[in-house]
Amino acid sequence: MTRAPYAADPAQHGGREFGVQRSNAGAEQRGPRSDFQRDRDRIIHSMSFRRLKSKTQVFIAPDGDHYRTRLTHSLEVAQIGRVLARALGLDEDLTEALCLAHDLGHPPFGHAGEDALSDAMTAHGGFCHNAQALRTVMRLESPYPEHDGLNLTWDLLEGLAKHNGPITEPGWALAELDAAFPLQFSAWPSLEAQIAAVSDDIAYDNHDIDDGLRAGFLDLDDLLELDFLAQQWRAVEKRFPNAPRERQLRELVRDQIGLMVNDVLEYTNAQVAGYMSVAEIRAAGQQLAGFSPAMTEHERALKKFMYDKLYYHPEQVSAATRARDVVAKLFAAYSQDATLMPNEWRQRLPSEQPDRARMIADFIAGMSDRFAMQSCAAIYGEQPSGLTNV
Repeated sequence: MTRAPYAADPAQHGGREFGVQRSNAGAEQRGPRSDFQRDRDRIIHSMSFRRLKSKTQVFIAPDGDHYRTRLTHSLEVAQIGRVLARALGLDEDLTEALCLAHDLGHPPFGHAGEDALSDAMTAHGGFCHNAQALRTVMRLESPYPEHDGLNLTWDLLEGLAKHNGPITEPGWALAELDAAFPLQFSAWPSLEAQIAAVSDDIAYDNHDIDDGLRAGFLDLDDLLELDFLAQQWRAVEKRFPNAPRERQLRELVRDQIGLMVNDVLEYTNAQVAGYMSVAEIRAAGQQLAGFSPAMTEHERALKKFMYDKLYYHPEQVSAATRARDVVAKLFAAYSQDATLMPNEWRQRLPSEQPDRARMIADFIAGMSDRFAMQSCAAIYGEQPSGLTNV
């Protein structure tokens, strides 16, 4: 595929926060990789990425191993992102890296855990999983001797911060990081970042349907109240009239993903016609990659349905309430008695606020669902119950 003129170029990226001096002049290259490929590999090899395998996507700490976690979700987002990037002539490696990194800031128990940390951090600048993703790759995940963080390219960090668009009021975490390595919050991000964002929507819109049906939280008859899904279902039944229902349902999910991907390609190609550089994309003043207006309406209706029927299902709400309690209790315990934290964290814990609370939040945000439950049980003497509902 020919590289589009508005594709990000790994040979002309915006630099890295830290320069690296090595005695072996060639050691930094470590193989024939572009800088965006190196970004991707640093993310994949990070501990934060590995911990996503045990963090909630939809269902909290699921016992069943057929349900998606943050890790499998991130891999599915990356797969869709690469397809879109290749078809649009964008940089696949940057797109993939953004997709893989986009959820690194999620605490245990998904949005329930984030709500609990946000409440706990109200007096200390708040908590946001998107800002925490930047904080994770720029400060917390530190495997290198010379500097904190993974020292990713400016283009990766900019896209991670702004994949949902320009930032007008950055919270403390983003503001602090931007002061150290300015990310031009007022501009739109690259098309690679915009594609990563819409790939996330495509993945969780459809794969959450798959998980919801599998768990029995969603019903096909309810899904078919959405006209655009009903149309897809009738087409599936016509093509495969004798197939088992479970296989027909999985075909429906695949068809819906394909429909959305093709819509993004057609709409985005039309939107970017005439643009000749990444700089022009950033200065466009609007989102250029995404769904068409018609598909946007369908996708909004689907999201509303998913919130009504799955995310706010009574069993999900009950589990989320218990999960928030676990995170709140962990934050309270570590705030009152720092000796409960591991030595490597306790020794670095600041004595003054808000830095002290922020490091406690860093520690909790990095936990997997299981480790958070085990830590709570070790502190309070009772294993949290009612969290797993599948």
